[in-house]
Amino acid sequence: MRLVYSEELADLATSMARMCSLATDDMELATHALLQVDLVAAERVLQSSTEMSRLATENEERGFALLALQAPVARDLRQVVTSIQLVQDLTRMGTLAGHVAKIVRRRHPESVLPEPVNGYFAEMGRVAVSLGRSATEVLLNRDAEQAATLAQQDDAVDDLRRHLFTLLTVREWKWGVASAVDVTLLGRYYERFADHAVEVAQRVIFLATGEYATLAEDDPEHSSASNEELVRRFNETDRSLTHRVSGDDPGKSGSSHLSVGEDDTPVRR
Repeated sequence: MRLVYSEELADLATSMARMCSLATDDMELATHALLQVDLVAAERVLQSSTEMSRLATENEERGFALLALQAPVARDLRQVVTSIQLVQDLTRMGTLAGHVAKIVRRRHPESVLPEPVNGYFAEMGRVAVSLGRSATEVLLNRDAEQAATLAQQDDAVDDLRRHLFTLLTVREWKWGVASAVDVTLLGRYYERFADHAVEVAQRVIFLATGEYATLAEDDPEHSSASNEELVRRFNETDRSLTHRVSGDDPGKSGSSHLSVGEDDTPVRR
């Protein structure tokens, strides 16, 4: 029985890394679509949301099931609770890649970016993808020292976004209001993607050491689920599991599912 429990924990950890890898692949592809005006690539990113939604729902339910049926303690408890919280960060990373792809699709066949800012977004995309890859690695190896280095890469994205803002506000912008809005939104999407990757690293440090390290400045627009929300979701899943054990139809038990919705920054339509 203990072997099965250990395998379930390992499978959950691997699946979380899979979510991070998928979100990073999507951002890499979305950046390609943005720079190359590639509609096919943008559509592939948007189609990926189905798989991300499936993994998010599955991993959240797995985490709550482990809490309800195994009553983990100490490090195991940290792993399960951290995994439940990670679902939100990883889902938002995938959603942000989708936001980039949506802008590409909306403006196609025209290019979203004026030529002078192409280099900014090529670099922001490169750094964001690098952060996503590093976050995937630390989810697999639980290396707290490697996780602590992610914030330094995040600083590069913040600097690039500040430079973009300078271009939009200080210098003469010759490409119209719609273009300015798109560039502003895109800069925000890349910044938020990087912030979530750093948040993943912070949770890995907590998992490895039991201490929560603050690697980046807190952003009031990004907040994880409150303890009350986590308790509510846990109770819903616990009731669902009880119905399943008793033979009731789980479809009528009000089981909890995580829906993959829009991130904190909307896309203009």
